Amino acid sequence: MPSSIDHDAIFKELLSTFFLDFLKLFVPQVLEYAEPSEFRLEPTETVREVFSPIGQGKKKVADVVARLSFREQAACFLIHLESQSSAYSQEDFRWRMFHYFARLHEKFRLPVYPIALFTFDEPFTEQENRYVVSFPDRQVLDFSFVSIQLNRLNWRDFLEYDNPVALALMAKMRMAPSERAQVKAECLRLLVTLKLDREKMAFIFGFIGTYLPLNEEEEEQFQQTLEHMDLGTKESVMEFVTDWQEKGRK
Repeated sequence: MPSSIDHDAIFKELLSTFFLDFLKLFVPQVLEYAEPSEFRLEPTETVREVFSPIGQGKKKVADVVARLSFREQAACFLIHLESQSSAYSQEDFRWRMFHYFARLHEKFRLPVYPIALFTFDEPFTEQENRYVVSFPDRQVLDFSFVSIQLNRLNWRDFLEYDNPVALALMAKMRMAPSERAQVKAECLRLLVTLKLDREKMAFIFGFIGTYLPLNEEEEEQFQQTLEHMDLGTKESVMEFVTDWQEKGRK
């Protein structure tokens, strides 16, 4: 995949735009005690101010930090969602997640719910999600975060979700090479069934195209798969694809 693609920015837009959909898909239990109608995303500059010392001065845009209210409580908490597109040293990444947690907690004096979304293609090894500091006589720290590793999830398990994040991230999940055309067709079939505005649909379509590009043979398989869809769905998919392509030429 071309190195010029700004993966951090693409995932930040996906996760920021569909933040609540992400929570519903991967951590629905959080919404049982949070008030979703009262969430707000922390400004990018605030996030960068907190994290840039850890990034050794590098510009960071991937992090999503949201403030939510507890249900029936006059209290708030933060969710820190970190998207990781490259295979980092596991120990370094766990250390980073803990220090992000510590800096956010220090700045806002609020509880922090940390989530890591691993989006790289390799390795397939399950990533650890704990950072521990211990001595022979005691354990000083046992920090953990929610770990979501896309290349260990099977795309078929997400076909029944009426969720824009699910169909977008299916493009990064585990699939056989022979399934690539089918996955893209299923993503578009699901996309046209969602009640999204055209701008959001176009973004998700572009996301899928970026992370699931098809070669000539796969493109033929993709078209054949569309032919087997029911007429209404097929027409909706083709209409949207044609419209998107025409706008891209302008």
